[in-house]
Amino acid sequence: MPRVSAWAIGGIPEIVGGDDLARVIGDAMAAAADGDRPVEGDIVVVTSKVISKAEGRFVVAADREEAITAETVRVVASRAHGHGVTRIVENRLGVVAAAAGVDSSNTPEGTVLLLPVDPDASARALCAAWRARFGVTIGVVVSDTLGRAWREGQTDAAIGAAGVLVVDDLRGSTDAQGRTLDVTVPAVADEIAGLTDLVKGKAAGLPVAIVRGLARFVTTLDAPGARALVRTGPTDMFRLGTDEAIAQGLEQGRELGQAAGHAEGFAEGYAAGTASAIQP
Repeated sequence: MPRVSAWAIGGIPEIVGGDDLARVIGDAMAAAADGDRPVEGDIVVVTSKVISKAEGRFVVAADREEAITAETVRVVASRAHGHGVTRIVENRLGVVAAAAGVDSSNTPEGTVLLLPVDPDASARALCAAWRARFGVTIGVVVSDTLGRAWREGQTDAAIGAAGVLVVDDLRGSTDAQGRTLDVTVPAVADEIAGLTDLVKGKAAGLPVAIVRGLARFVTTLDAPGARALVRTGPTDMFRLGTDEAIAQGLEQGRELGQAAGHAEGFAEGYAAGTASAIQP
């Protein structure tokens, strides 16, 4: 029967700007116990925060909200609560997430941490360095914690990847009953990231984990990265939150009503605009 295992790598010091992350993490993996060091077909999962720290992605921000605004491409949904306003936005990487991925935990006072500049490129650099150092073909996934629509809680997902098939396209194959699969495309990189969150934890200071048993998904460095998992634009069926869709529909209705020049036209425009705003 197929078997998959995952474990965290200890001995990684606090990362600061300018650190050679491939060397620092590589040293920790090399010092791991027998059987825990990377072998052919392993996948190394690295928390995005340590990549951001090594890349010096700290910014001075007396107001975290200003940093979120600066990273925001599009507001998807927002909701006021007792401590302020939660914003779900599309950031410059195309990732839809709360607060644009801006992180203020475990950062120097008066600063926040942004996501890596290009997580796929960071993953490729790490993957190439570790393949050369250990002499084995491995993959790399860069993980970050995301919420999910219609589900409580958060889980880790892939925002960067290299040397890994980020999806397992099963379309055209058959299930156990011989039926053709038409839409089944498991998000392998996200599943791997979520698995390693269980061994890395959120507050244990363990930013790196290794997954073994999924060598069939390890591939060349020129394979599509995690950016290929982003679904925005015309393929996004859930483009706006309810409040944002209503506001956009009202505005479109007002414009169409003004163009019609009479009350009936406004009513027709309002209905048409509202309908269009909530369509994918």
